[in-house]
Amino acid sequence: MRRYARTLVTAALAVTVVSGTAGWVSGNAQQAVTGPPPGTASWRADHTLGRELPDPLEASPAEVAAFFAGLDEARRQALAARHPLVVGNLDGAPVALRYRANALALKASHDPRYAHLAEDPARRFLAFDPRGRGQVAEVFGDLATARRVSVVVPGSDIDAGTFDRTTDVYGTPAGMARSLYARTGPGTAVIAWAGYTTPVGLGLDAARGTLAEAGSVRLVRFTDGLRAAGAPVTSVFCHSYGSVVCGLAAHRLRVADLVVLGSPGMRADSVAGLRTGARVWAAKDPGDWIGKVPHIEFAGLGHGTDPASPGFGARRVPADDAEGHTGYFAPGTRSLRAFAAIAEGTYVRGGTGRTPA
Repeated sequence: MRRYARTLVTAALAVTVVSGTAGWVSGNAQQAVTGPPPGTASWRADHTLGRELPDPLEASPAEVAAFFAGLDEARRQALAARHPLVVGNLDGAPVALRYRANALALKASHDPRYAHLAEDPARRFLAFDPRGRGQVAEVFGDLATARRVSVVVPGSDIDAGTFDRTTDVYGTPAGMARSLYARTGPGTAVIAWAGYTTPVGLGLDAARGTLAEAGSVRLVRFTDGLRAAGAPVTSVFCHSYGSVVCGLAAHRLRVADLVVLGSPGMRADSVAGLRTGARVWAAKDPGDWIGKVPHIEFAGLGHGTDPASPGFGARRVPADDAEGHTGYFAPGTRSLRAFAAIAEGTYVRGGTGRTPA
């Protein structure tokens, strides 16, 4: 009975801390964006090729890739022009075609929230979904030639509008991915993936796994789509609430390395509980406020064991100089040097391979 009471108290404390670590910031409840991309009805009704197009909801990424492989370039481009929001978000479609489709969709958008994304025509977006707060994925590097591809999964308060904000740069997916790509050697590419509905603020959404579960499905399909398109992901870097997404997706992600940083937990008691064959890495700066969050899970609240704790079984990444919750990718830090070596596949325990700490 006493143990049960202690659990209840700990659970209540977890909600209090998760909901108020940053000065009692209450989050707004979010509804996860799921289902096929906008424009799917028009796509399904298009019979100009004399046959049905692969269903965005039902067709696997491998089936999508096979469909496009059977088309000549003119037909591919015509589909992208007629259905940019579908093709741009269709996992398994050719990477270059998705770039063009998303450029067309951004250019056609009249939503001022997304205007900044279309300002530089050299940017390459692998996803753009204007629904809700907006979702986007940007590529740094060349997926056509990269031998190793990394994906950065962000945490709370990230959407198409804050994806590349100029404040707190290394807390944004674009800032983290750009910094990682700048540190890695040739033959790598990094994708900033803001492809799920994140919690707003540090309220109950951040303490629950509902949004993370929906995000995990989207993350798995996204990485499966890259594999089908010939650009398999080798490592995933998961920040803050993004590590909850990655924990729930772990057993379905076909990657070599899974890295979590500033994690509130992965909804697992240990690496074994993730049911993954990937190497699991964890980084936590001693000054990161996430350390104040009780690492428990009870009645759907909290995210479980600290991945950076010895008992979890993850490989530790040095992060003593990361400076807070969003400093892990800051230039000059030991954590960034280690991340780059992991992304390159050269990290050695106690050092960082070709990029020593």
